[in-house]
Order: sequence, then structure tokens, then C-alpha cells
Amino acid sequence: MIGSLPLAFAAPFVLSALVLLPAIWWLLKLTPPRPRVESFPPTRILAEIAAKEEQPARSPWWLTALRLLLAALVILALAGPVWRPAGENAAGDGTLLLAIDNDWAAARDWPSRLDTAKRIVDLADRVGRPIVLVATADPANQELAPADAATIRTRLDALAPRPYAANRAALAAALAGTVGSIGGTVWLASGLGGADADAFASFLNDRLKVPTTLYLGTPARLVGLANPRSTADALTLTVLRSDGAGEDSGSLLAQDLKGRPIGTAEFAFKPGETKAEAAFELPTELRNDMARIEIAGASTAGAVQLLDDRFQRRRVGLLSGGSNDNAQPLLSPLYYLSRALQPSADVLDTRDANAEIAVPKMVDDGAAVIAMADIGTLTPDVEQKLGQWVENGGTLLRFAGPRLAAANASQNMLIPVRLREGGRVLGGSLSWSTPQPLASFSDGSPFAGLSVPKDVEIRRQVLADPDSNLAGRTWAALADGTPLVTAAPLGKGWLILFHVTADTSWSNLPLSGTFVDMLRRIVAFASPPADGSAKSASGSGQSATLPPYRLLDGFGHFTTSDPFARPLPTNAQAVTADREHPPGLYGSDEGFRAVNVLAPDATLPPLDASSLQGADIRPYPTTAPQDLSPYLLVAALVLLFADALAVLWLNGGWRFRRAAPAALIFAAILIGGWVHPSRADEASDQFALQAANQTRLAYVTTGNAEIDDTSRAGLAGLSRELANRTALEPGDPMGVDIAKDELSFFPLLYWPIDPASPMPSSATLARIDAYMKQGGSILFDTRDELDRTPGDTGFAGTPAAERLRDMLSGLDIPQLEPVPSNHVLTKAFYLLADFPGRYSGGPLWVEALPPDDAAAAADRPARPSDGVSSILITENDLAGAWATDADGRYLYPTVPPDPRQREMAFRTGVNIVMYALTGNYKADQVHVPALLERLGQ
Repeated sequence: MIGSLPLAFAAPFVLSALVLLPAIWWLLKLTPPRPRVESFPPTRILAEIAAKEEQPARSPWWLTALRLLLAALVILALAGPVWRPAGENAAGDGTLLLAIDNDWAAARDWPSRLDTAKRIVDLADRVGRPIVLVATADPANQELAPADAATIRTRLDALAPRPYAANRAALAAALAGTVGSIGGTVWLASGLGGADADAFASFLNDRLKVPTTLYLGTPARLVGLANPRSTADALTLTVLRSDGAGEDSGSLLAQDLKGRPIGTAEFAFKPGETKAEAAFELPTELRNDMARIEIAGASTAGAVQLLDDRFQRRRVGLLSGGSNDNAQPLLSPLYYLSRALQPSADVLDTRDANAEIAVPKMVDDGAAVIAMADIGTLTPDVEQKLGQWVENGGTLLRFAGPRLAAANASQNMLIPVRLREGGRVLGGSLSWSTPQPLASFSDGSPFAGLSVPKDVEIRRQVLADPDSNLAGRTWAALADGTPLVTAAPLGKGWLILFHVTADTSWSNLPLSGTFVDMLRRIVAFASPPADGSAKSASGSGQSATLPPYRLLDGFGHFTTSDPFARPLPTNAQAVTADREHPPGLYGSDEGFRAVNVLAPDATLPPLDASSLQGADIRPYPTTAPQDLSPYLLVAALVLLFADALAVLWLNGGWRFRRAAPAALIFAAILIGGWVHPSRADEASDQFALQAANQTRLAYVTTGNAEIDDTSRAGLAGLSRELANRTALEPGDPMGVDIAKDELSFFPLLYWPIDPASPMPSSATLARIDAYMKQGGSILFDTRDELDRTPGDTGFAGTPAAERLRDMLSGLDIPQLEPVPSNHVLTKAFYLLADFPGRYSGGPLWVEALPPDDAAAAADRPARPSDGVSSILITENDLAGAWATDADGRYLYPTVPPDPRQREMAFRTGVNIVMYALTGNYKADQVHVPALLERLGQ
């Protein structure tokens, strides 16, 4: 560093050459005398030769200063000036141990960490020190032998942050054999501490005992996401940070499995706290779609929480002891249960009265809750199966009834409390009591916070034997203190009993909204059992493992594969993310299990730098050092050229008119050196990469901002509808310059005709013709249906139609016809009779079928051609009908303003895209009757 300036020199001894500047000045101040211009006659030249010794003239002061400046610039450039030097040093001498944290916490400042490591390698390389590179999140069997700088740079380029925690303790054990050969250590830490970091620091202090430099990031920037909890009203998550200093706030973003945003939730840290809560208070239907939640602005795998069906919609099995379910469904308890559960759960109703068949099937189907209505006695096998299922985490929800009231209470083990035999009648001609209202919900139950209804009356119930545990097991009670709902844990699961029936025979509770809320909260409270969830995730219940489906990288992005990932056992419980089981989704799109970086009880302790005794602690530089040598050498080259021009001018060797072209040529070369030679190629590569990575709709740009904006908004709206209605999930639409962009990436181009746009050149028309002949389709839209004369179906009469006519005259266009009623476009996805857009009435033109094929296809439901029309023409302004803003609001009204016309316009777009992508595949449906007849034979 020079004074307070952030400037340093890699080879400061070269600056000693600046003392030679006075000698250079003395040599440069002289210049030969300027030649004299004389006439050629020799005798005159000889006569005027002066017999005297001429003294050389002095060099102009500005030329001397220019040359001194040039020499100074060369000396400074050779000294290796660095602006904002980072001040790295390779600690110690001899073999250097370079330990770099590449766990998930290192992803937040990975570029700075990698740049710092490379500069340290350069420092060690200058003095010929061998280097041992260790990555703390990689296994202990990584290469630990000393290597040269070139090998280490190659390994650094291949290094990436891992989406799991570091294992520094195992690495320290592997490095124990290198004690004595290491002369210095540089530790590029992620900032995350804990027992593992303390063990590594102890190894450096007590075993290596060499000079150590520790690079430490900003702890307050390290955040994580953990402990999702699904309740009846919200999905709550815990946001963690490693430093409790000051206040901080942010937001969480929830997405579905396709990456579409669902909602946001805010969080705020109070001073001194390292945990904050964020809750998504969304309808159950939206919460069930959540698959990924991340901290906005964070870029680490620890800031992401993946959700599986344990946090989503539950499966509830229904089983009844009644026999009139099918004959009188309105009198069946299953009717009330299914209607109350359907908004919040998937109902598994086997409709099999045989419990020995129904119960195992529900367990195998992954039921989180099994609701049994008035089943008093279970066979030993079924009771054992249910008991094991509950102990594994299932929730058994039982309802009273005549059968349960008459059952032998001493032999019924799957109830939360002991019951008295018989029921209790409240009200009636032979009873002194009156119907009892619902009075309270327990604060420790899932029903806490529910409002107590005033119109619910209980006319009959089964009574529990009072004991010391009854109060703690009561979730809901009547006005006289008797329990309405009791519950007790069994293993990892729960037994819950409603002391009334699930139908209206004993109470009017099933007719109230409170009944729906109570069941919804029980379903949200329940968790899938271990075996049930595994089988649900595996899809069939037969697989013993779940293969990696979508995994996270260290930056929290989904990646398709990881060569080290192994399948996840279906019976795995709390899985810790590691090299063999990185965080992500395991299973398939039909069912999966989520593995996350942070456990529910995780914390983010900051690294205690004081544990490294005598270490040089440095922060990561926020800006990389800038080498000034290239700039100084360029400046010296410019001065050298200026010096040459000055000498030529002083000696009269060049006139300005001769020197100007050379100066211009040199300037052009100099400017060209600064222009990136592959910028155009990079733009083309970027376009190709963007177009090829995802299926996209494309439109031809016209140069008219209003038309182009409408095209982009229209195709964006159609893309959203395609994602919602079909299996296609197109990316954002792209604008295409028809004259220069590659067209082969797009199966369909939307081209709005602008009469004011210039006519395409012959080369452009040739590109269009080649595109259509190679399988591409272009949808021309003149958008002029309102300007046409009624009854006019040709391409004339309007400026847009005339422009299209002129364009088509230069193309090899086949014969066209309006879409016939038996064309595949009428049934590619929807059944359509016409193809409206913003306007209706105009036909959609396509390639005409040859006459012979047309006659053969007269009696068929679909045209038999296997190809796709290379050209489609409409005048109904399709993009105007599809165009929406970011909030989904339509930008232009239809003419006439008819919601049905808007819907039909979207259906038209879906059919056109499906037709362009799949061809006339539905033409094969004409063979279905023959195939069915042959199979019947």
C-alpha cells in the first residue's frame, strides 16, 4: 500500500529503475539538426559547404517530457501495480495447506472465496511452495498429496459448493499423517461454526502448530430455513441466522413443483434473536401445492425448504360398521364424513364392509388418518394391523354408535379412554336430563382457538370412566363436563374418539360448520405413518428405495442428477443430508420424499475465530484486486506512437495529409483491440441457448413497439394457458428478427402483419421459405377483420392484406383453403367449429388437401395427411385476444365483448400449438373402430 492509496506492487524492486529517469532525460534532450532543403546543382552545393562544426539543437521540452512519461509507464507496468490489493499472504513456509469450506454455507460468497484461493495459490507458486488442497465438504479420501500450482488451479476450477454440511472432523483425522510436512495453513471458512469447526480448529492448534491465516465471511449474512409446521390455519417455518445483532427482515417465497409462485410470507428478526417465524396463511388448496419455499434473495441450499406429502393434503380412509350405506346414503355416517373431509383431504373410501380387506388396503394406500364410524369390535388381526399402523405414526379417528356402545370396553384396546357399557341418553320421555351444548375446547388440542358453536346439541353419547388421565385426554367437552372428544397417543400416532355418531342420529354436530373445522384440524394435526408415507412416495408401495428425483445444488437450484447420490430407503425417518443423500426430492412426480439441509432443531452457530490461537484473521475482499499493468502498457504504446509522429513532424518527413491515414489506421486497430471479437457470436449463442433449453412460442418483430408488445403479451398469456390446460409448459415467448435470427428452434412463429413495416428482402424471403419447407409453421395475422367488406374472404382490400399478398408472392406457397370441418385443427385438443380471436368471423386458412385425398377423406373424422400446414392465415387478431398483463388482466376487449369468445380464442391458440407440435396424430383415430373389431374377433 502507498500511503492511504489502495495501491500495491507485485515487484516493487522494479521501481528502483525510476532513478534512471534523469539520465534518460539527459540523453533525450538532444536531437540531430534538421536537414536543409537545397537545389540539386552540385557546384552550388559544394560552394556553399560550410567548413565548420555544427552543434546539435536542443530537443523540445514537450517531446522530452513525453519520452520520460513513456519510460515511467513502462517501469510502473513492469513493477506489477495492483489497485485495491487484497493483502493475501501464504502463511508460513514449505508445504502450504489450503483448506476451503465448500459446504452449503459457502455458496453465499463462493466467487470471492474462489478468487481468494487462486490468489493465494499464485503467491505460493511464486516462491515454489507445494500445496495441499482440501475441500471440507468432500470425503476424507480426497487427494491429500502436495501438488504444484497448476494442478491446484485445475482442482479449484472444478470445485463447487456442496448442498450439505462440511465434515471437517473426518478431514482432520485424514490429515493427521501430514503433520510435520505442513509449513503453513490458510483456511477459507464459510462462517458456520459448531462442534465440527471447533474440532478442525483444535487440529490446527494442537497438531499442526503452524502459522495460520483464517478468512471469515460476514456472519450476519448467513441465513437458513428449517422446521416447517403445518397447522389448520397456516404453514409456519423457522428462519435462522447466525448473528443476532440488530434487526433484520425479509420474505419467503413459496413455489409449486413447476416453479410457479404461490405466495409470500414476511419475517422479522428482533435484536438479539437468531430465530424468526414466517407463516403462509393460505387456503388449504394452495398450501397443498407448495413444494419449495426459499428465502428471497438468498442463494444457498440451506435457505430452501422442500415439502412433500407430510406437509400437504392428507389421505383419509373411511370405514363404517353400518349396512345401509348404499341403500340410504343420506343416513350413512360416511356421507357426512366424506363431505366434511373433501375440502381438506383425499378420501379413501373402499366401500368394503370387510375390515380385514379394507384396513390393509388403506394402510397400503398411505392413509394418514383412518376414520371408523361405529365399529365396536375388531378381529385380532385387524386390531393388530391397526395398532402397528398407529404406533408408526398413523391417526385412528373413531366415532361412537350403537355398536361401540354395546362392545366389551375391556377388550377394545384402540380407544383413548375406558368407556362405560351402554350409551347415555340426553333428553327424551324417560330421561331427566336435557340435550347438552358443546361448551369448550382444550387449549392443548388442535381445536384450540375454535369458536364454540351455540346451536350444537348432543342428544346421546358414550361416557368415559372418570380417572386421573381423563382431563388431560379431553379435547372437547359438553356443558356438564362430560367429554365429547378424547384423544391419547399410541407410539408415534394418536387415538381420537368422538363420543357421538358421525351422522345426525345422536347430535346435530355433523350438520354444523364446526364439525368441518374439527375434522380439518385433525387432518392437519395428523402426520403420515412411516410405512404409509414411504409407500405413498414410492408410488406402488413395493419399492424398497426411492430414487433421486430432483436434487439441490449448493446454491439451492434444482439439478437433474448427482453421480454420488444414492436411493433413499423408504423406511428412513430423519434423514441428514450428506454426500450419498443430498437434499432434494426422492421418488417420482407421483409421490416423493423431501430431504432438506437443515434439521427441524437446527441452529446456525457462527465460527468462533478466537478458537484459532494466533491466527491472522481476514475478511473476504468485497472487490477483487485490479491489475493495472495492461492499462499502463497500452498507455505506453499510445505514447510511443505519438513520439513517432512527433519526430516525423519535426523532421518534415511527413506532411499531415500523409500522416493522417496512418494515424486513423492505428486508431482503428487500437479501438478494435478493445472491442470483444466474439460479442456478436456470444449474442447469437445466448439466443440459441435460450431458445433451445425450453420450448417457447415465438413472434416476428415488426419494429412497431405497440404491435410487438401485443404479440409478446399475447403469447405470454397463451403460454400460461397452455401450462394450465395441457402437459406443455412453455417458457417465456421470444421475439425473432426474421432477417437474422435462427428460426429452426421454433415449431411455430406468430407473424402480425404491419402494413407500415418494410418489405422483407429476397434473402429474408428465402430464409422464410426454407424454414417452412423444413417443417416450420408460420401463423400470419392481418388483424383487419373489422376493416374488410362483409363477405370478402380473399387477401385483398386492406393495407395489411395487400402487404401479406405481396409477401406471399415471393414464397413457394401451396394452395390454401379455410379449415374444413374434418380437419385435425378442429379437434387437436378442443372441438372447434370456428377460430375467433379479438374479432370473430374471419376464417383460418391452411394448406389445401390434394383433390384425391380430399375425396378419400370425405367420410373420415380427421384429415389423413400426416404433415402440418406450413402456413396458417387469420384476420381475427389472435394475440390481442390472448394478451394479458402480469396480473392476468386482459389488455384488449373482444369485439363484441363476449367472455365466451375470449375462451374460444384461447382454445383456438391451444389447438394451433398442439397441431404444430404433434401433427395430425388424431387422424389415426379413424382406425380405432377397425382395431376394436379385430380385437373382438
